Amino acid sequence: MLTKYYAGIGSRRVPDTIALRMRGIARFLQDDYILRSGGAPGSDLAFELGVSNGNKEIFIPSKGFNGSESTLIGSTKEAMELTSKYHPNWKNLKEYVKILMARNANQVLGNDLITPSEFVLCWTPDGAESPKQRSRDTGGTGQAISIAYDHGIPVINMKNPLWIERLEQIIGCEII
Repeated sequence: MLTKYYAGIGSRRVPDTIALRMRGIARFLQDDYILRSGGAPGSDLAFELGVSNGNKEIFIPSKGFNGSESTLIGSTKEAMELTSKYHPNWKNLKEYVKILMARNANQVLGNDLITPSEFVLCWTPDGAESPKQRSRDTGGTGQAISIAYDHGIPVINMKNPLWIERLEQIIGCEII
């Protein structure tokens, strides 16, 4: 049974070439890692489509979100509380948006919030990998980046030139 996880996430507006790389990386990792993602169009879906053997946990805000058949629906009070620390205007968000944001905690820390992903692999237009690098262009992925950072989980942004080397170092092998 697999016990290694990674979060495969990022912008909804990911370039096609990067989306294809995401699929390929997910396919490469699927026998050794369980993908955690959020079922959104773009990066999330690209990673998910690369996993053909079922080794994935897809956290969705509502039943059938974006056509997903995942049963990991909604969010817990604990995930919402954790995520609220990373959003500057949390109390003014609508409940559904809070649930969308809380998925980031699950993608990084698991459904139980105590089983962390080994790394976050993402793509954002600004290449952010830490809270200090977050910008408006980081979008909702910034929540996951900040949660990962605070929990000592490496973030690898595929926008940055050395992302492949960093990923290979973490997984301990060369990516074919």
